[in-house]
Formats: sequence, C-alpha cells, structure tokens
Amino acid sequence: MDSALWIVALAIVVLIVFSAFFSGSETALTAASRPRLHHLEREGSRRARLVNRLAEQKDLLIGAILLGNNLVNILASALATSVLIGWYGDTGVAYATVGMTLLVLIFAEVLPKTYALRDPDRVALAVAPVMRAVVIVLSPITIAVQAIVRLVLRLVGIDVKGGPSLSAAQDELRGAIDLYVRAGEGVKHERDMLGSILDLADVEVREIMIHRKNMVMIDADAPPARIIEQVVASPYTRFPLWRGEADNIIGLLHAKDLLRAMHALGGRPDKLDIAAMASEPWFVPETTTLRRQLQAFRHRRSHFALVVDEYGALMGMVTLEDILEEIVGDIADEHDLPVTGVRANPDGSYTVSGTVTIRDLNREFDWSLPDDEATTIAGLVIHEAQQIPEVGQSFVFHGFRFEVLARQRNQVTSLRIAPTPPARSARDAEDDG
Repeated sequence: MDSALWIVALAIVVLIVFSAFFSGSETALTAASRPRLHHLEREGSRRARLVNRLAEQKDLLIGAILLGNNLVNILASALATSVLIGWYGDTGVAYATVGMTLLVLIFAEVLPKTYALRDPDRVALAVAPVMRAVVIVLSPITIAVQAIVRLVLRLVGIDVKGGPSLSAAQDELRGAIDLYVRAGEGVKHERDMLGSILDLADVEVREIMIHRKNMVMIDADAPPARIIEQVVASPYTRFPLWRGEADNIIGLLHAKDLLRAMHALGGRPDKLDIAAMASEPWFVPETTTLRRQLQAFRHRRSHFALVVDEYGALMGMVTLEDILEEIVGDIADEHDLPVTGVRANPDGSYTVSGTVTIRDLNREFDWSLPDDEATTIAGLVIHEAQQIPEVGQSFVFHGFRFEVLARQRNQVTSLRIAPTPPARSARDAEDDG
C-alpha cells in the first residue's frame, strides 16, 4: 500500500511539472518579442525559426497547450481525489479540491508564468523544440476541437476566419513605439520619425506641398538675361517654366543645365534657348499619398513634381526633400531661406504663422488637433469658425484658444494659440468654495 501511495504521489508531482511546463510555455511563446525573434531567425537561429513558425500557427499552438494542460491537471486531480476518498471517504473530495487547487495555482500557474515573464524570449527559445513536437502530436485533436468551436460560433453569428487588419497591426506598432519612448529607451524625435513613416500611406501630397503662390516660376518668354538674373537670385535649382499664363507649365528648368548652356555659348545669354533646355514637366494628382509619391520619385529618379487638382489646375509642387522632411524633420542647408513659423511666448502661448501645418504642430508639441478637414492651422480656424475671421477675434475649440493676430486679404497670416485649462465640474467649484 505504501509503495502504491508513493507511485501516485510521484505521478501527481510529474503531472504538475507538465502543467507548469505548458503554462510557462504559453506565457513565453505569446509574450516573446516578435521583432527580436525575427532578427535572430535572420541571423540563423534555428530555435528562433521554430518560435516564429509556432507563432504563425497560433490556433494550433494555443489549442495544443490548453489540451495538454487540461489533460494533466484533470488526471492529477483525479488521482488525488481517488487517494483521499480512500482515506477520508466522501470528505476526501473536498480535501482533494482544496489541495489540488492550491498546488496547481501556485506551482503550475503563477510560478511558471512569473518565471516566463521575466525573460520570455529566452524561455520561448528553450521550449520551442518540445512544443513543436507537442503541437504535431496533438494537432489532429486540436483541429477537430477548433472545427467544433467554429461551428458553434457560426451558429450564433460570429465569424472567426477574419484575421487582424493592417490598421490594427499599425496601431499595435504605434503603441509599441510610444511605450518604447515612455520607458526612456528612445527620444521623442525618434518616435516622431517612426510614426511619420507609418503615416506615409495616409498623408496626401496636398498636405505637404509648396503652394503655388510660394513657388518661384519663370516666364519662358522673358529675355534670357532676366531669366539668368532670376535663377542666380533664387536659392532653388529647379524652376517651372510657364508661357502665356502661370497655369500653362511647358517645362522644368534646372540651374545646372542653364550653367552648362552658358558655358557652351561662351557666356552669351542672347543665344540661349530657354525652352529647349527645359525638361518635360511631371504632374501628379493632389490626392497621391506620400508613400506612392516616394516610390514614384525613386522609380523615375526624379526629385520634383507639380501638383494639380482634379480639374488639372496647378496647386503647387512637391519635392523629394519635402517627403524626407515629413519623416526626419526640417532639413536646412546654406541656401535655405529662414522661415518664421512658431514662437513661444512667456505666458505659455505660441505665436504661429497661418501657413504652419497642423501635422507639424501636433508632432512638435504632442497636440491632437484634427487634420481631416484642413492642412494648415489657419485653415483649421476658418473651418471651425465657418467664416474668415477678423483680426482680434478669438475662438476656443479642441482644447485651445485661437486669437487672430494678422490677416492679409482673405488669408489668416498669424495666430496666437494657447492651451485652455480643463473644464471644472460644479463639484470642484463647490469644493474650492
């Protein structure tokens, strides 16, 4: 009798160890860092490849773990119950329930999962070969169980075939980036760069383009000497050529092509044919996304495109540098003109040019101003006010106070923006009183 009791006790211990293995494996394999394991797989780690393959078969993995865990837990409980019933009669059921609950909870759930959470990547790499074999052995039963589950869910109108959407994956990545910065492992600039890369598919070129009123364009029929003076006086190297009217763009003049032509003619501008040396202009719709435009720039090996609206009217221009600045921030060189944009005031407010984009403000100050209906901060004020405001008018929306400081014709050119304090409830006012 004593030997049989020891055998049962040993069997219960072994089953609890198996249960702990399944619990710890589940925690490690679901909490392991996918990017790090993907990197290890690319470096040749076979165990990392096993972990990644298991993660791709998550339904089979979780099903096998749950099946194995329940099998060993139920068997251990059954053995303990049979022994304690033999000792204490019907009361042994209560003893077995309490005893096995404590053993399973402490040694088969909390302890292994706590250990696995301390270093899930290392634990996942350690258990991957065994779990791969378990998944293969139990896969027939797991597949049958999953089929029953899907059938039951379908009967109640739930479809589990759809996987996570791309937007959900991007949201998860944004959250990971934000947590990375909050944990002190990164800086805000790095977070903004990574977030901007994810935004390339959502931002259109009209949101970052240089508006046509700020473009430097050249009249192709102007005297060559005057054109040369205009090119030399400008900090830019590419110039749209127009003829007749500004919307009639006939070509793109590059300063280097003009310099080569001048050198070939011995410095005689009267012999220049400006239109002949211009390249063909490239027009893109204003609704083109930055990701698609960046790919087009690389494919065409071009850095400059003219932006038109749905009617073909010229709206502005976009360059490769504009898209890169959307990712890394402003890129200035020795020829760039100084641009006034945002100035902090001593009272905590900001004086902002009306042409500053909402995206730049949100990225710089971690604000959450909406940019669905307007691109610039002046456009947002006009949209929310439903009018072209006068100088001195103030508006409060989206948690900020906007005061119009300057206006030129119908364009709001300068604003003062100040965060508004959060609204106080009546109870807070009574408490202060």
